[in-house]
Amino acid sequence: MKKRKRFFTVFIVPQDPSNIRKFKLSNNLLKVLLVFGSLSFAAFSFVLYDYTNLKLKTHELNTLRKENAEQKIQLQTFASKMSDVEFQMAKLKQFDKKLRIITNMEVPKDSANVLGIGGPSPEDDMMTLDIARDRLVKQMHSDIDQLKTETLAQEKSFTELHEYLFKQTSLFASTPAIWPARGWVTSTFTYRISPFTGLRQMHEGMDIANAAGTPVVAPSAGIVSRIDRENGLGKMLIINHGYGIVTKYGHLSEIYVHVGKRVKRGEKIAAIGNTGRSTGPHLHYEVLVNGVNVNPEKYILN
Repeated sequence: MKKRKRFFTVFIVPQDPSNIRKFKLSNNLLKVLLVFGSLSFAAFSFVLYDYTNLKLKTHELNTLRKENAEQKIQLQTFASKMSDVEFQMAKLKQFDKKLRIITNMEVPKDSANVLGIGGPSPEDDMMTLDIARDRLVKQMHSDIDQLKTETLAQEKSFTELHEYLFKQTSLFASTPAIWPARGWVTSTFTYRISPFTGLRQMHEGMDIANAAGTPVVAPSAGIVSRIDRENGLGKMLIINHGYGIVTKYGHLSEIYVHVGKRVKRGEKIAAIGNTGRSTGPHLHYEVLVNGVNVNPEKYILN
């Protein structure tokens, strides 16, 4: 006997009872629809879960990128501050070197070394934030370690200078160490073409130009040993600072001290003028050590 097919009847009852509809669904079709519905629901659930997870990860990624960008800016700012420290350290080393030259102390062999502190390079912008940040962090650690080494070395050097200068207080007080006058350096300690003869000759001092009457001060303690008037330097004076150090001042308009007067560093001794062989008001300033002219710029610290 042939087996009868089983059907399920589905009624659709609208608001108007006269339009009732019914459908017959076979058992097999109903199973297919149930399976399809289950698979569709599972697929929809998976897509919804994956989309939600993707949105969360995208939010987290954007947050991390923002944090990385902020960290990079902070590190770049730190790198800039490290560069400022490098500049200040270089100035300290130059000051250290000048003091050692003045005091005739040995200059350390590594005194010319300059800190290799850097910052982000232009190609950092082409890298990922993580790579750029890691590179910058490594550079910062390297710079800090180097700065520590430089600081310890500079501290040791200044300690040596302090101990030496403490013992040489009198010598330092007698060493020319400040500008004798304010103005513009128009000629340095070097060979030059004479404005009067047109010949190449050694200029054994420093010319500082300014208005006539500008004060001239003693660069260190000493005793006025000579006041005179020469054809070349015009009104001039000489101060003996002891320890073989002598300073000379020329082209003066006024002299406010007398021979034998003991002067202090910073005390007004004369005024800039245009006396002698001069093309304009200026101070001719010389420093002699044991009778030999030396570069006055090496004895100016301020």
